[in-house]
Amino acid sequence: AFVPEAGFTSLFNGRDLNDWIVKINHHALNENYGNTFRVEDGLIKVRYDQYGDFGDRFGHLYYKQPFSHYHLAVEYRFVGALQRGAPGYAEMNSGVMFHAQDPRTILLDQNWPIALELQFLAGLPDGKPRATCCVCTPGTHVVYNGKLTKAHIIQSSAGTYPPSEWVRAEVIVHGSKSIVHLVNGKKVLEYEQPQIGGGVVSGCDPKMFQEGKLLNEGFIGLQSEGQPVDFRKVELKVLKPE
Repeated sequence: AFVPEAGFTSLFNGRDLNDWIVKINHHALNENYGNTFRVEDGLIKVRYDQYGDFGDRFGHLYYKQPFSHYHLAVEYRFVGALQRGAPGYAEMNSGVMFHAQDPRTILLDQNWPIALELQFLAGLPDGKPRATCCVCTPGTHVVYNGKLTKAHIIQSSAGTYPPSEWVRAEVIVHGSKSIVHLVNGKKVLEYEQPQIGGGVVSGCDPKMFQEGKLLNEGFIGLQSEGQPVDFRKVELKVLKPE
């Protein structure tokens, strides 16, 4: 059992998604296609039982306001199997976007937001290590070990967790300065200077893509990328700027 530090506020009220904005690729803002994001049993559940083929419908559930300096904690577990037609890499793979562009600026056929992703992974039947809480960088770059890196994924030092286990993933963000990932309370990755750049994001408004622009704030978004997942906590503490 984890005892959160004092001062966390739950972004998820346990009842409904009234404080949240849905954006799913190929669908209009707030069109929650197939009831992808739903609240049942006090959990936010991501499900595809009304889909058929996944059809490239990468989606995100965004909290209604942006944040700049904060400590975010998300508790997740994987359930069920990868949806038919979803990309293979999405198996036992989800995450939370942060410092993401305003969902109202995401175009209809834009695959991902310009954002950083706290990536959640679980072990697969092959038994190979698959560290959770890596960082992925759709439309972004970061400075890692003192150098600007264009790698799309930077591995964390976290362990590999079985899919059905609840894991507490945290990110401590200080604007465009430092970012730290934690898993079950232990630091597993650190980097800095998040900025716009690179590929991966397609179909976005070119005005939003300002190469090299530091990301000082943004939205938080829970993923739907083809793998069913549950979220039981999404909580945040606003921090004083460093």
